[in-house]
Amino acid sequence: MADVNASDLTLEEKASLTSGADFWHLKGVERLGLAQIMVTDGPHGLRKQGGSTDHLGLAASIPATCFPPAVALGSSWDAALAERIGVALGVESAIEDVAVILGPGINIKRSPLCGRNFEYFSEDPIVSGVMGAGLVRGIQSQGVGASLKHFAANQQETDRLRSSSDVDPRPLREIYLRGFERVVKDAQPWTVMCSYNRLNGVWTSEDPWLLTQVLRGEWGFEGLVVSDWGAVHDRVLGLPAGLDLEMPASGGRTDRQLVAAVQEGALDEASLDVAANRVLELIRKAQARPAASGPLDVDAHHALAREAAGRGIVLLRNQGELLPLSPDQRIAVIGEFARSPRYQGAGSSQINPTRLENALDAIRAVAGADVPFAPGFVLGSADEPGADGAAGAGGDAAALHAEAVALAADAEVAVIFAGVPAEEESEGFDREHMNLPTAQLELIEDVLAVNPNTVVVLSNGGAVVIPFAGTVPAIIEGWLLGQAGGMATADVLFGAVNPSGKLTETIPLRLEDNSAFGTYAGELGHVRYGEGVFVGYRWYDVKKLHVAFPFGHGLSYTTFAYGDAEAAVDAAGDVVVRVPVTNTGRVSGREVVQVYTSFDGASVVHRAPRELKGFAVVALEPGETATVEVVLRRADLAYWDVRVDDWVLERGTYGVQVGASSRDIRSTTSIALDGDAVRIPISLDSSIEELLADPTAGPDLRAVIDERFGREQADGMLRLLGNFPVGRLDGFPLPHDDMVEFVELAQRPQGR
Repeated sequence: MADVNASDLTLEEKASLTSGADFWHLKGVERLGLAQIMVTDGPHGLRKQGGSTDHLGLAASIPATCFPPAVALGSSWDAALAERIGVALGVESAIEDVAVILGPGINIKRSPLCGRNFEYFSEDPIVSGVMGAGLVRGIQSQGVGASLKHFAANQQETDRLRSSSDVDPRPLREIYLRGFERVVKDAQPWTVMCSYNRLNGVWTSEDPWLLTQVLRGEWGFEGLVVSDWGAVHDRVLGLPAGLDLEMPASGGRTDRQLVAAVQEGALDEASLDVAANRVLELIRKAQARPAASGPLDVDAHHALAREAAGRGIVLLRNQGELLPLSPDQRIAVIGEFARSPRYQGAGSSQINPTRLENALDAIRAVAGADVPFAPGFVLGSADEPGADGAAGAGGDAAALHAEAVALAADAEVAVIFAGVPAEEESEGFDREHMNLPTAQLELIEDVLAVNPNTVVVLSNGGAVVIPFAGTVPAIIEGWLLGQAGGMATADVLFGAVNPSGKLTETIPLRLEDNSAFGTYAGELGHVRYGEGVFVGYRWYDVKKLHVAFPFGHGLSYTTFAYGDAEAAVDAAGDVVVRVPVTNTGRVSGREVVQVYTSFDGASVVHRAPRELKGFAVVALEPGETATVEVVLRRADLAYWDVRVDDWVLERGTYGVQVGASSRDIRSTTSIALDGDAVRIPISLDSSIEELLADPTAGPDLRAVIDERFGREQADGMLRLLGNFPVGRLDGFPLPHDDMVEFVELAQRPQGR
């Protein structure tokens, strides 16, 4: 196998090798001893199907650990934890002889309505990239490949197989590609999965700019590009563009198209050789893994799932220190989600868990078997948007509601489990709104009226509107927590685990405040990303909008004090930020230290008031102080300059803001950075101001203008006419031929 390459294969074998054997297997070449290898869905558990096959989670799969989906894991902000989960995923894949697990997904959460947001980490590319790289490193440490997806600009489910994401170069680079770049450069996933959609009118599966120029040429990707299942539009165009493997099988139809294209001269066989060799290399990597020893340590992986779930829970509000609870309190548990948990989303990531815990049993295990429970509502959607069904196995809705309110009135503390019905969040379609069901909202209001000591625990895959954010004293964002979420929730409720999760997406006051509102999902096959770089907290901050809970927010049962931050440039040109953090409370805890930057001065581009550029997690005992170090990569401080089609670090002073959230800044400093020397292409269509700014021609031109008009008069004229193209006004500021000479001087090659 080690010596086999494309030159050993016939044309037909090469073409065959670059498409699937069936739904989950890559083809081998029997005469050369190349065995098939298997790939299967992830990303928060192994979805290996033994019988019927599909990519939508419809058919059954073998039992596997259901770890917290990315929406919860991301809230830990802990790449080391992600890596440990990646190791566990790699172990389970290896035991089942799976060569590649299809994940992680790191698409940006442009809108809360995306039906697949539960599979993604954040609205911010730094968080997405760091967490995604952690998972990839862990998975591949076990000799199993990861598949970074969905590449690229796939932010919705509506018409996802046909729509074009129309994104300008700067937001595309800074927001939607930056996380992928981080994972590729830091972790080298074995495969990258192209998305279904078109990008600026070009199918991603046929885009040589995306799959070859950027992914391989600029980022140095060394692996294989695989299509999402059914994403191939034209394989003859896709293969030379950089698409190496079509999945699933096409029954040989597209293989024959490749063969015919080569024979007719429409496709260079060298392109097919490249793709075939990449498939062979993937098979080599997979077969190099030693046989895994089983059986799976189910208990150990379940314990890890519980730990991760606890770390992903976000304490949004805790007025009067209502939490943690005491087992001795009279507690009423309310809400069907306590008994029937939502722990994952639907679609290709749907896992058959090795076991499943619920919060009701977990609470009773801590506080006693006699803890009373009332379902309060029936799970399911009714005709009214946002309303739970009024009928079902749980009985009459009004009776369930009344029973729950009465139970709460007789308790010291009422804990309500609310959330989004499972049928409203899934791969394949987007949400229609951000509202919790009306029946649940009414229940929360009525319970609070009879018991001011009310805790609400939310279960949802995407952000929801929280109208009770200012009235309910304690609110827990429980997201979707995987199979061990029940015990993890009890751990946090009773203080066995001190919550340390932080939001990786803003929770707005209303859907209408979101940057994509009004244009989300697009029209007539096109989705215009008109908000540019102002996605998520960047939008809310630049618009100065109030939000329910800001990006990065999350409370603890202890408190943390920040000292004075310091920033310095290291030998690599990165900015090293150090800040002392002290646990000033009574219990041990973890703090996510977030570092944001701003550009202090007049920038050549529009910028958000602050942007996350690095973070770190620190665990501290009561009274303990640690100096936290966060490295801000020079590359992450750069913006994409469309004038030179490259990254540029702008010269000037940068504000460094260290905080507990994007709107809870605890310490600030600043640092001056030299930046990059940028030569803007100059022509007669350039403005007079642009020509004056040219480092070669500008000083000489300014000297001539000042000599001709005098400094004061020149300043006034340039202020009025400085944005005119050089070639438009013959005689101002100099005769046309003189201006041509200055343009030619600026055009002489002198570096960047």
